[in-house]
Amino acid sequence: MGPRKQRLSKQVEGVPAVVEQAQLELTVLYNACVFSVTHTQFSEAELLLTQAVARVGWIAQLLATFFPNPLAFPAALDMTGNDPVASDPAVFWRAVLKSTGNSALHSCILRLLCLQWAIWLSTCRLKTIQDVQEELSSLSETLGAGVGDERRSVEVGKSPEIPLVVLDPRNLQELLQICTVIAQGAKRLSEGRSSEALSDLQRAFSLPAPRALLANTHLLSGFCLAHMGRPQMALQCYRVALETDSHCVCALYQSILIFRQLGNSQAEIQALRLLHSTLMLPPATESVLVGSHLLSPSLLLCSQSLSSLLSVPSSLSVLHSLALKCVLQGRVSEGVEHYLDLLAALHSEDQHRVHAETSPLPRLPELYLEAGAALLMARRPADCMVLCDEVINLTLELLPEKLILEEPEEKHEPVPVCPEGSDQDRMGMLLWAGAAHLLQGHCQADLKDWKQAVTHYTRCINLLLKVCVKKKGLQPHVPCVDMAGREGSDLRTLQRLKGLSLAGRGISFTHRDQHREALRDLQLSLQASPECVSAGLWHGEVLWRMERRQEAAACWVKTWSFSTESSVVSLPLYLQEPQSGPSLDSTVLRHRIQELTHT
Repeated sequence: MGPRKQRLSKQVEGVPAVVEQAQLELTVLYNACVFSVTHTQFSEAELLLTQAVARVGWIAQLLATFFPNPLAFPAALDMTGNDPVASDPAVFWRAVLKSTGNSALHSCILRLLCLQWAIWLSTCRLKTIQDVQEELSSLSETLGAGVGDERRSVEVGKSPEIPLVVLDPRNLQELLQICTVIAQGAKRLSEGRSSEALSDLQRAFSLPAPRALLANTHLLSGFCLAHMGRPQMALQCYRVALETDSHCVCALYQSILIFRQLGNSQAEIQALRLLHSTLMLPPATESVLVGSHLLSPSLLLCSQSLSSLLSVPSSLSVLHSLALKCVLQGRVSEGVEHYLDLLAALHSEDQHRVHAETSPLPRLPELYLEAGAALLMARRPADCMVLCDEVINLTLELLPEKLILEEPEEKHEPVPVCPEGSDQDRMGMLLWAGAAHLLQGHCQADLKDWKQAVTHYTRCINLLLKVCVKKKGLQPHVPCVDMAGREGSDLRTLQRLKGLSLAGRGISFTHRDQHREALRDLQLSLQASPECVSAGLWHGEVLWRMERRQEAAACWVKTWSFSTESSVVSLPLYLQEPQSGPSLDSTVLRHRIQELTHT
């Protein structure tokens, strides 16, 4: 032994103890790194990892001086000031694992790799995980066989000074394995690789994991099948997800979307009711593997693609969907109760705060109008008028004297151009106020107070006449029905309101025996909204009463030939034709036509 080695020998007398000292240091570093990751201090955690591996490299060089079979730790991994982890993580960790494969420090390195895996997953570096997939699979097999635990037991037995790890690497590895499958499945789904994602997710069904995470694998499998055009199989996956974890509300929500796609309205209503009641329960405590409570799945699964897939509407939004669906399916009384519950929740301070932050609900005046329309369907006109008064009072001071919609050259939605710098909300205010007067007219017609009905319909019409459309280079003009088909939703709503209010006033004039005024309004109604069935039928009725019976028969036949379902299916509830109030029996009208034909 040369002089230099003799001096080193004196400095590190008792070299075998260096390994135990390193195990102590690496265990402390591992525990410190765990807490850094727990507090999302990922940069600090990775720095600790680099220092820990560098410490292993220093020990390897030291041992190489004295033993014939040293750790062949690569020179590239020593403390040179570079950052090999950042430059090429796959090469770095392959070298580390190869160098320590048969050493007493191997179990420490496996722990550090587990933590590095957790950091990659928490920071959405799935590409890096994919590059090191072979090493991670080997890690899973090694820890799964209990190798790390056995060595730790021996080490602790030899040296009671070595502390226990705060997070069992085997449990951490199991958690990382299932979370990686979920994160990669979500990413592939977002990239349109549904078949590839489905294959990986199905292989993960048998992995040891908390029920909530296993439920997510079934949920994402359902997403894949839904994207592949197999809705029934997707429903089966969602059902299994719910059976695995009853708090997997996303599976319930996705089932609702499938029921809607399949046209199964009754199943959709039942699922909406169940989803709303589930969302109203206190949030469930997050379930994790025993021994891995320091790192929760939510910390590891934070990718944007997964968050968007797992998003669920708020309880208020679900309640609104339930109320609307019930009304549209003829379950009006049930729908009314849901609407009233929704309005009551919105008026409470806490629920209003939640609504303002997260719920994609319609604006409050629209909800009042929808609830008012539902109340009218339930033959509660007095309650409907109260809600309409609320809308009118809310919008009264915000209504413009005149509103101009500039029609662009291309077929895009018109842009409101309001005087004195008023914003685009003025158009919405005007339409809401007009709809409120329209519903009040319907209420008076339901009560057979024809004079008051005419008054409210007239107020609606006068509001709508404040709107003009201006083409570039031309003078403003009142919108006609031809524009409604190519312009945006505001103009369509405007034309629909105009058609319904003119039809309502025309019907009211008919009951007051003012046939000339009734005929004028009903004709204008059909010009504004040709799909208005009540206007067409009552137009024929007025012509019949005026002894213009051939024209009346032709009008009825033309009205019956229209298919209105597709044109009104997307209209708000308050723009549907009233189901209460005056109506004509089509059987009687057809009998009239037959008698007229035989004469």
